[in-house]
Amino acid sequence: MVDKDWVEKVAHLARLELKEEEVEVFSRQMRDILDFVKQLEEVDTSQVEPYIEEVKETPMREDSPHACLPQEKALMNAPQREDGFFVVPRIVEV
Repeated sequence: MVDKDWVEKVAHLARLELKEEEVEVFSRQMRDILDFVKQLEEVDTSQVEPYIEEVKETPMREDSPHACLPQEKALMNAPQREDGFFVVPRIVEV
C-alpha cells in the first residue's frame, strides 16, 4: 500500500519537496505506522464503554476589544512583503 508513488503524492498534496532518500525513509516510517495501527485494530474493545462527554453548553469568554498590533510590527519578521501585505506562494491554481 505504501510505496514511492503514494509518498510522493502525499508530499505533493502537502506541498513538500522530498529528496529521494527522504521518500525511502518516509515510506518505511509510514509502513511502520500503519502496521502499528493494524495491531491496535486487533485489540478487543467490545467491553469498553464509549467515552462521550456531556456538554451542557459551550463555555464562553467575555469578548473584550484590545489594541491591534501595528501593521509595521506585524510585518516586521515577514520574509517577503509588498505594499503593507504578506507575500506568500500561490497554492490555489487558477
